[in-house]
Amino acid sequence: MSNFQSLFEVRIANYDDITAITEITREAFIKYRELSGASRLDALNETYEDVKRDIDSKIVLIALSDGLPVGSVRVEIKPDKTAYLSRFGVRMQSQNNGIGKSIMNLVDKIMQKKGVSSISLHTDSKITSLIRFYYGRGFYIDSTDKSRGYVRAFLKKDYR
Repeated sequence: MSNFQSLFEVRIANYDDITAITEITREAFIKYRELSGASRLDALNETYEDVKRDIDSKIVLIALSDGLPVGSVRVEIKPDKTAYLSRFGVRMQSQNNGIGKSIMNLVDKIMQKKGVSSISLHTDSKITSLIRFYYGRGFYIDSTDKSRGYVRAFLKKDYR
């Protein structure tokens, strides 16, 4: 057994992280498109300016493993004190080692500190690994729809 332990951190993203965030998002959503069969995903058409605008208006987190960017997420806090999570992704070679959980743990801490009552997101209801991951973080399926050509689940997590 190896004594090597990967060190990772999760922090608020800045403009220097935009290229890495774009790459992480692209890799994650190419895989999502492959698994879901979705024909059109806005995440795959994002520009540098789109990510910059999100950094300016949302909470954008980036995860680093041994100093290299491996995951990111964006959260918009709405005026009614609810939040919407989007563009969550972890590089394929860095999955299943706690990075996604660490990102979500920081999201939870920030949401609770900011007095957010609930957070929601959309994901493909047929991608078992994603549904299992979100259920493990306290989310539940609130509803589903087929507006994007596949069964999209609207997941929600209550903080109060």
